[in-house]
Amino acid sequence: MPAVHVRDVPASVLTALKERAERNGHSVQQELRDILAAAAAERPVVTAAPELTLRTVRTSGTTTWSREEMYDDGAR
Repeated sequence: MPAVHVRDVPASVLTALKERAERNGHSVQQELRDILAAAAAERPVVTAAPELTLRTVRTSGTTTWSREEMYDDGAR
C-alpha cells in the first residue's frame, strides 16, 4: 500500500490528532487514514454560473463594417 509522509506538522496539530485518535479508540495512523478517506470521498460543490441577462440595443443607421473589422479574427 502506498505511503504518505507529511513534514512540518505543528505540534499543536499533532497533539489534537493524538487526542482525537484516543477519543475514537484509534491509533494516530488509523485516525489519519479515516480523515483522509472522508476528505477524498467528498464531492466538490459545483455552483451554477449566475444567470445572464441579454439586452439588445437598437441603433440608428446602417453600418458598412465587415466581419473582419468587427472581430479581427480572420473570419474563423
